Amino acid sequence: MEKVMSNKLVIALYVLPSLLLIMGIIYMPIVLTGYYGLNEWNGIGKMTFIGLENYKHLIQDSTFWSSAFHSFELALFSGISLIGYLLIALVLSGKIKGANLLRKIYLIPMLLSSVAIAQLWMKIYHPTNGVLNTLLMSLGVDNPPAWLAEPSIVLLALFVPIIWQYAGFYILIYYAALKNIPESLMEAARIDGANPWQIATRIKLPLMSEVIKVTIVLSVVGSLKYFDLIYVMTDGGPNGASEVMASYMYHKAFRSFDFGYGSAIGFFLLLVCLVATYLIRKATASKETIQYS
Repeated sequence: MEKVMSNKLVIALYVLPSLLLIMGIIYMPIVLTGYYGLNEWNGIGKMTFIGLENYKHLIQDSTFWSSAFHSFELALFSGISLIGYLLIALVLSGKIKGANLLRKIYLIPMLLSSVAIAQLWMKIYHPTNGVLNTLLMSLGVDNPPAWLAEPSIVLLALFVPIIWQYAGFYILIYYAALKNIPESLMEAARIDGANPWQIATRIKLPLMSEVIKVTIVLSVVGSLKYFDLIYVMTDGGPNGASEVMASYMYHKAFRSFDFGYGSAIGFFLLLVCLVATYLIRKATASKETIQYS
């Protein structure tokens, strides 16, 4: 067996099916998207090569940059929310009553589709019959806001269900990382007189640093290309106040039938995600990795 596996031809034959699958599902669509972005095309008829005109139009498109700003706001908000997820995981990893039940409750949003979550929160935000406004009126607020219809607050209203949707995912990752830390390290720190805050900040967090870096990348990049819940709840409205890069790309490609420009937006979004990933990894890079056994 060892002789067979040392044969480069055999290794290539084993790798080839997976490589072809990856090329067909991931890399070929990226190449085609970049190519379509260089053309004027309605998705059906003949393509006309126009070079970088779509990208020049993108740079001058104020609506696109407004949607990009909304995407970056969501990415920032999602990154900050990781602090809350981490604190919850720290609490759940301790010996508190009901921790098992709370872990199951936090995982419920992960079991629901984005459409179901959107429909749920649309009912909560309903201006007259919604739970939120009903509660506000019972507290004496005479004119509660129409959460999804007012441009000044619609983004904040959308951020809440998005953060709620992914809470269980990140809490579960942090919880697993915390449970992987040997209890003997914490016990030794307690014997030396360390309090819970010192144990969390000087032992647990440094040992979780690699996991935290991964979640930052996942959160930021996922937010930059987020689409589904926003599309169902507001479709980018009102008047573009909740438009993000992915929804703007969809509207241009499938509503305006400008597949060339939509592809250019999609390719630019890919580049933004790659740059964001690189910058985050550079900003969080450390010269040494903390290891424990």
